[in-house]
Amino acid sequence: MAAAGSGEVYPTLWGCSPALDLQMHCLQNTIQHLSTSDDIPELNILLVGCGDGRHLLKTICQARRWPQRRLNFFIIESDLELLARQMLFLTLALEDPEQMGLQEKCEMFLELFGNSLIRSKTVSYLQEKCVLFIRCVTDPEYQQSVLPLLNLQFIKFRERDELECIFKFWQTSEHKLFPIERYWDVKNRQILGKRYDSRKGAYDWDLTMKLHDRGATAINAIDYNRWREKGIAFMIREGIYDLPNKTFSSHMTVTHKSGKVRARGYWGDITTSPYIAYGIETEEKSMLKTANGVPTKTAEDVSQYNITSMFHELVTGQKYTLATTKKQENGRDCAFSSAGCHSEATIQEEDETAGKTDGNTDCENSSKTPSFIKIDNLEIHFLPLSWVNSLQQRSKFLNLFNIVYFSCSMVHYLNPEYKLITAKKSTLIVELTKFMVDLHVDKVKSYVTIVTKVAKEAGFAAKENTDWKRDHIAAFERLDDCGEEKNGI
Repeated sequence: MAAAGSGEVYPTLWGCSPALDLQMHCLQNTIQHLSTSDDIPELNILLVGCGDGRHLLKTICQARRWPQRRLNFFIIESDLELLARQMLFLTLALEDPEQMGLQEKCEMFLELFGNSLIRSKTVSYLQEKCVLFIRCVTDPEYQQSVLPLLNLQFIKFRERDELECIFKFWQTSEHKLFPIERYWDVKNRQILGKRYDSRKGAYDWDLTMKLHDRGATAINAIDYNRWREKGIAFMIREGIYDLPNKTFSSHMTVTHKSGKVRARGYWGDITTSPYIAYGIETEEKSMLKTANGVPTKTAEDVSQYNITSMFHELVTGQKYTLATTKKQENGRDCAFSSAGCHSEATIQEEDETAGKTDGNTDCENSSKTPSFIKIDNLEIHFLPLSWVNSLQQRSKFLNLFNIVYFSCSMVHYLNPEYKLITAKKSTLIVELTKFMVDLHVDKVKSYVTIVTKVAKEAGFAAKENTDWKRDHIAAFERLDDCGEEKNGI
């Protein structure tokens, strides 16, 4: 959504729809028309406004479920801070299992993803990684040596400088520079207005009459109220959550008495919640069981399970299920709970590193050569926002993309010229506004009609009817041009 009076887009720190394995949602006609390179089919994917990188991560983690394909991602975001966050999430997911256990990786990911306040250990990890990121954006040769799957060649020098400034801000130990608690309260007061004094009732109304009514029943009142009040979505590990998560910071043009100025603050969502991305859908149906009409697991539990299963599958290539994790080494049982399910090796590793969060440990870690999981047939390109309406002017992108994804906050950029950069029978996926709490149900319904019309004008047709209450995305297929051969001949 555009910021009022500014013409800008609010930063999408987390999406308004669950994470997708894009290969699962790719239409069959699209698969049949893939080009090949070195006898390997290539799947070129353009993500516009994904924000949190959830579709990127899930598609990568589940890639070995599908026939071998070369995956090329091209990512455009509304803010450089979002690209910076995606670099953080990507490197966290790719951390060497010998350096970071599965449980620790999952907990740290969820903290950085959806908590306004985080633990000191998480802050130390963030500061350590900023050293790596700063060198990556300033030294292309070094970046290719440590993260060869990431391609920053299209990022301009000015944007590299801005990314360096972002990482330096994340790295600073001065926490007062980003008073997230004050920012959160101010924004809460602005949105609720006269309802602020009775905000608990407003939270309950938004949860039960909007989110629950639209299918997000896994989100319980305790977790949602805590997040609406303080911005803390995940408290999996017992600890003190008291330091600001500086990855939440971004810039927005605001009106000041001296004119319009660029101000740093928190401009993201405070109503829909980070639970939507990973916490309301899962392949493990036992996580969605109910007792007396009430879910037995919370959105926090589901999120932890989904992230754990993704990262486990990324390392092992094996699907992670509760049935296969009940028996651990030495025959011990381990049932998944909000505390996580991990192996004896992970427990031993965490015991050895417990309490070692002092400065000396951080210096030792930062001096080591970074080691990440290597993935073949994968390349991730970051593109400038200014290219969102000019991709068709670059010959490299003509008839290239097999899958194009637009978030609901960026769909206004979809225009007929996008047909020029899509391949034959390509798939267009558009995020719907089903879980946007701020929108009245009538606008949620009408948005489906608007999106269908916009897609048709851009040369895409719906493969099936979209139900606003059932679906959180709409899928379209590129129409044949006049004179093109039909039936795939």
